[in-house]
Amino acid sequence: MELEHSFTVPVPVDQAWDVLLDVERVAPCMPGATLDSVDGDEIKGRMKVKVGPISITYAGTARFTERNRDAGVVTLEASGKETRGSGTAAATIRSELHGQDGQTEVTVHTSLNVTGRPAQFGRGVMADISAKLIGIFAGNLADMLTAGNAPAPEPAVPEPAVQAAAQANGATTATSVPASTAPAAAPAPAPAPAPAPAPAEDSLNLLKVAGLPVLKRIAAPAGALLAALGAVLIWRRRRRR
Repeated sequence: MELEHSFTVPVPVDQAWDVLLDVERVAPCMPGATLDSVDGDEIKGRMKVKVGPISITYAGTARFTERNRDAGVVTLEASGKETRGSGTAAATIRSELHGQDGQTEVTVHTSLNVTGRPAQFGRGVMADISAKLIGIFAGNLADMLTAGNAPAPEPAVPEPAVQAAAQANGATTATSVPASTAPAAAPAPAPAPAPAPAPAEDSLNLLKVAGLPVLKRIAAPAGALLAALGAVLIWRRRRRR
């Protein structure tokens, strides 16, 4: 199936390019993702997906097949397989970056092929899940970048430097309190370190992410199954009579 989404990164395009290609930095922004290794253009990792009581873990690899900084285009090919099943997932993801008013608009085109249990949801639900997942990723990425760009507090001027400046300006007098008896200035608080990006959730909960669309899709076959079971029970009771 073909999917297309877009999101905004709150930094100029050059900075956005560097950040988005720093896999180790952006991986925690994706729910359910675990990065195992990065070797040049090859990335190995896992993706844990949860649908109600069912958990599925995909293990696979991804590779950058195109990096064109001048055009703002990057293409990633990824494939994975269930660790405890026969389901597979493969995707070709092409992203285009466009600068706009000091920010970056990212358009993502995905060619996705999924087999196994998640494929039963169909294109409509998969499109809803993908859109909301991109939104979560973009929000986490924006929070990380905003925290990283926060200005550091200005360091306090040491007390000896203040006294030297006062003396140079003729502000000191004979009645000044001797330095030995003057109260010591309170130490300046250490600047708070920039917060690290929030760790990714242990698994991608599709019911939590997609909400009502998934429930609607599950409700239809579940309702049909219940109706069929009801018809069978009624038929069996009539035969017994």
